[in-house]
Amino acid sequence: MNVKAINKKTVRLLAVLLPLVLLFFYVALRSGPLAPVPVTVVSVEKRAITPVLSGIGTLEARYTSKIGSVASGRVRQLSVDVGARVKAGQVVGEIDPVDLDEHLSAQRSVIKRAEAVVLSAESQLRDAKAKQAFTASQEKRYGLLLQAHAVSTELVDAKHQEAEAASAAASGAQAGVNAARQGLASVKAEYQGMVKQRHNLLLVAPTDGLVTSRDAEPGNTVLAGQTVIEIIDPKSLWVAVRFDQLQSAGLKAALPAEVRLRSQSGRSFAASVLRVEPLADRVTEEILAKVVFTVLPEPLPPVGELCEVSVQLPPLQAVPVIPNACVHRVDGQLGIWVVDGSALRFAPVRIGATDQAGNIQVLAGLQPGDRVVVYSKSALHAGSRITIIRNNGKGSLL
Repeated sequence: MNVKAINKKTVRLLAVLLPLVLLFFYVALRSGPLAPVPVTVVSVEKRAITPVLSGIGTLEARYTSKIGSVASGRVRQLSVDVGARVKAGQVVGEIDPVDLDEHLSAQRSVIKRAEAVVLSAESQLRDAKAKQAFTASQEKRYGLLLQAHAVSTELVDAKHQEAEAASAAASGAQAGVNAARQGLASVKAEYQGMVKQRHNLLLVAPTDGLVTSRDAEPGNTVLAGQTVIEIIDPKSLWVAVRFDQLQSAGLKAALPAEVRLRSQSGRSFAASVLRVEPLADRVTEEILAKVVFTVLPEPLPPVGELCEVSVQLPPLQAVPVIPNACVHRVDGQLGIWVVDGSALRFAPVRIGATDQAGNIQVLAGLQPGDRVVVYSKSALHAGSRITIIRNNGKGSLL
């Protein structure tokens, strides 16, 4: 084989290999591990945001009534169950009165007897007063006759004695009437006490509400003051929310809020902050607040359900703002990838509040107009080659 033939084979081999090598390097630089990372960038804007404070709360009833007996006894009957609506003054149950009804019947008989005694004493008083009036007139008449020397002094003295006796009898009759009336008042007071005692054995709803608990059943023995039925006022439902103290600056009453119930996922209910509690939780470092619904949800959610609450805080002062997707943590340091000309650098930042749209304040580390990476196809590092993806899908290589 001559040299000329070898050179021709080498040339043909190089003609085939060289394009392949060039194609390999081209692919490696464009789509392989050495290819630039596609990124999306945004410009830093200086504007005010309305931050949103988020927290977890529990649905509670502001007004709860616990209905029970003032005396120990056995539950006779209950007329309502959990979930029932009751009206103010409605009898929802009763404690067994045992023999109290019989005592009331006996006391009514005692009252009638005392009333009869009063009537008898009043009749005696009228008779005594009639006798007193008669003897008084006789005493006066005989006194005039004595002046005319028509009767003797002894007879006038006898009429005077009769008048005094009639007056004393009238006073005694009056005392008997007073005693009879006081006796009647006493037995009536005892009767009223027994009536109230009997009424206290009735379990009465103090207000309109919804029955949430039935802690005893007919036949159970309960102690004085023990809860038998518990009701709540559905109109008083509110959410007891906990917020992180570090993010709660500006939280106050009357701020608009949204409540998302776990049982009704995907729906949010308009609400507002009723008040911020004066005492915070020193253990969890949280602030407590009460949030009320603008319109109560239908159907009514169960009390005790967990809720997600978002409160719109007052607008903040205008500062550099970026999407919160720009923020990364590299080597334990919080920062943002900044496109500086044709170079990529990691800029440590100090961030502030976040609004509901996902925009976050940058309190230090960036200036308005800086271009920052909001999305990258893969992880970035100092010296990474990037290509900026534009809205039309094309990019520019840096």
